[in-house]
Amino acid sequence: MQKPFNLYAAVENIYTPRQRYVLLVVSLLGLVALMVVGLAQYLTAFLAAGILFVVFRPWWVALVHKRRWHPRLVTIGILVITVVVLVVPFYALSSLLLDRLVAFARNPEQIMEVLHKVEKATGFRLAEQLNVRQLLLQGGAKVSGWLPTLASSALNFLVIVGLMLFTMYYMFMQETYFLLGLHRYLPFRNETLENLGESLKNNVHANVLGQVLVALVQGILTGLTLWVFGVPDSVFWSVVAFFMAFLPVLGTPLVWGPAALYQFSQGHNGQAIGILLVGFIVIINVDNVLRIMLAKRMGDIHPLVTLVGLVLGVEVFGLIGLVVGPLLVSYFLVLMEVFRRENRAHQHAQAAEAKAVVAPVPTPPPAPEG
Repeated sequence: MQKPFNLYAAVENIYTPRQRYVLLVVSLLGLVALMVVGLAQYLTAFLAAGILFVVFRPWWVALVHKRRWHPRLVTIGILVITVVVLVVPFYALSSLLLDRLVAFARNPEQIMEVLHKVEKATGFRLAEQLNVRQLLLQGGAKVSGWLPTLASSALNFLVIVGLMLFTMYYMFMQETYFLLGLHRYLPFRNETLENLGESLKNNVHANVLGQVLVALVQGILTGLTLWVFGVPDSVFWSVVAFFMAFLPVLGTPLVWGPAALYQFSQGHNGQAIGILLVGFIVIINVDNVLRIMLAKRMGDIHPLVTLVGLVLGVEVFGLIGLVVGPLLVSYFLVLMEVFRRENRAHQHAQAAEAKAVVAPVPTPPPAPEG
């Protein structure tokens, strides 16, 4: 029986194997870039899912692998905890913060009145009214940009939360295939992947668990301090202090410092001094002590890495950038270290080869005569 004519076998391919390999890699990268651009609006959902996978994986390992609980039951429990403990409180706090900031930006009369009183009490001209209004409007627009899921629509927020939970479900239910896929398709050696995984774990622990705990303690202490010393809206300023506490060095002094100035402007000098004393003696020291304790337990991240990562991450990813930003900076440093190590090993190998080539070959002794 005659074989069918193969048209493709008769046509000569114009590319070399090397060129086909390069074009294949470029095609893959181009498709990945298209997918990232198409999913850019919902990228925070997948990033949050990966972060929460790292946070909850010790629970998963303890309950599923060690105690042999049903995987689906444990996964559903993790999703319920995520919604009740993280999603709902975060939505409520963010909504409260955003609504009040927008209200201050649209009606800055209260802030202007306080500024005028501070100017009269101190004798310094702090700001012009027009400049303050512009700063408030710019601040409200900036915060709205950081909270796109809350500033746009409830439907968008529900879609992002749904994608996050859906991704988390399959990451846990197909944990083995997910981790094997990372090792198979990421272009790194196993040692590099272990370094990246350790960096991810340290960043998540330090910037999620540790940082949230520090921010929560500082926010509560700041709110209680302002409430005790008679500052209005202490609950709202406690929420502001919670978010401000993510900023290294500055943090909560941006809240209780102006609160002390406000009390000075109202003539309550004793209450203002009390706020400053509690802020400098208690709140700042609690922050330092907690950070040192948590750094030993949850991963030590350099403050400069955190600061640069926060500026980068919040600008690009919104509030989820509080974690993603420092992670990107840490990954950059890890990959630089991997490059240095690989380059040094390659240089040593080249030096050994050159030494072997240059070394003279010993000549055999002459044969005895006779």
